[in-house]
Amino acid sequence: MPPRDDGRSEMQKMLAGDIYRPAAPEIQAELAATQKWLARYNGALGRPDGELRELLAERLGSVGEGVVVRPPFHCDYGFNIRLGRNVFLNFNCVILDVVEVVIGDGTQIGPAVQIYAADHPRDPAVRRAGLELGRPVHIGSNVWIGGGAIILPGITIGDDAVIGAGSVVTRDVEAGATVVGNPARRRG
Repeated sequence: MPPRDDGRSEMQKMLAGDIYRPAAPEIQAELAATQKWLARYNGALGRPDGELRELLAERLGSVGEGVVVRPPFHCDYGFNIRLGRNVFLNFNCVILDVVEVVIGDGTQIGPAVQIYAADHPRDPAVRRAGLELGRPVHIGSNVWIGGGAIILPGITIGDDAVIGAGSVVTRDVEAGATVVGNPARRRG
């Protein structure tokens, strides 16, 4: 059942992680602005890391010292992404950041990793109504995420964890744990 109007804008609902209407004009305007920014960022392939960091800082929520994000990079909004110091994202990473996505200091992320904070209602009637929601993703410090891994909405990954290449992370990962597979399970 679609939610009642509670006086908040659809953007406010989205940012709170509540059910929202993604077709709302203010949300569509932000998506369009991000697409323009991404075209500039991804067109800067080959520029020095310092210049790329300056471009990242124009749109992302925060960008720590020493961050490297190799283009092409893709996201929904950018302003919900917070990258700690010395974070590295390899080529072709995707972050669906309808709500907060935090990546801690020193975390290394392989190519083609996908991080999803965007989610969809489980009730088919609500999905048919075109409504969506988000659940924050928090990735700790000094985490290593292998290429092609997928991190699902609402996941927390603790400091020093390792996520094997190609893994699908469907549950929180404890600090220091190594998980692999689909679904990702603790190894050893």
